Amino acid sequence: MQPKQAPILTVDRADTLLPFLLSHQKGKSRNNIKALLTRGQVLVDGQAVTRHDHPLVPGQTVSLRPRLQGGDLPFPLLYEDADLLAIDKPAGLLSTANEREQERTAFRAVSDWLRDRGEGRAFLVHRLDRDTSGVLLFAKSEAVQQRFQNEWNTLIRRRGYRAVVEGAPPEPAGTIRTQLRENRIHKVYSVRSGGKTAVTHYQVERLGADYALLAVAIDTGRKNQIRVHFSELGCPVAGDKVYGAATDPLGRLCLHAHELSFAHPVTGAELLLRSETPRGFSRLVR
Repeated sequence: MQPKQAPILTVDRADTLLPFLLSHQKGKSRNNIKALLTRGQVLVDGQAVTRHDHPLVPGQTVSLRPRLQGGDLPFPLLYEDADLLAIDKPAGLLSTANEREQERTAFRAVSDWLRDRGEGRAFLVHRLDRDTSGVLLFAKSEAVQQRFQNEWNTLIRRRGYRAVVEGAPPEPAGTIRTQLRENRIHKVYSVRSGGKTAVTHYQVERLGADYALLAVAIDTGRKNQIRVHFSELGCPVAGDKVYGAATDPLGRLCLHAHELSFAHPVTGAELLLRSETPRGFSRLVR
């Protein structure tokens, strides 16, 4: 028997997610609701949300997906074969553990899922920032992971993103090329020399009154590269207070790993993995 589908709720006034859910989920406590968020069961406009203070605006939809059974992944599986798997990572979830969070990570969830199926563990191929959503790739063996590490520039064809920025870039399309360095408090910035080269290409897809939706591609995968480049261009990624954003319209960093194109390290097949752009991004540039 299929689990009963929960109704889709439409937001009729500005609110934040936890009080909205408490007002519409009778009989559930704050701890019950927070558990739903932690398990990735709460969807806003079809995207999993884990933050209890996620802001809501009129017209958005909120729904609950049924509790996942016995080791199922708490986020969509985009691709899987004998050597690789890719997920659609939600914003707010770490790719892998850090000094403050060891358990609630994409790596742990995928590793547990594979172990439950008797397939060993996962090996992270690349990372996304906690607040960046989208395509995240894992290998199923250390040998395949090592192949990516050794032949990254040969295997990877394209890393494409969607970003909503405050204002707009000075030109409708362009390439940003700088050298990046990280300071003692782990903030990244551009320097004239002595840093690591970072190259970001962009094109304005849609221009709104306050924001612009950009198609972004990177030649290099430096830490916080996209965020730093658009901040220094005068149009920070919306929701990115670390790098100068003044607004947080969706309660998350408005950066999404939209596509990953690469040659399969074992079969040689050309693969293109895509994750749909969050609907909230388009709403900001209507």
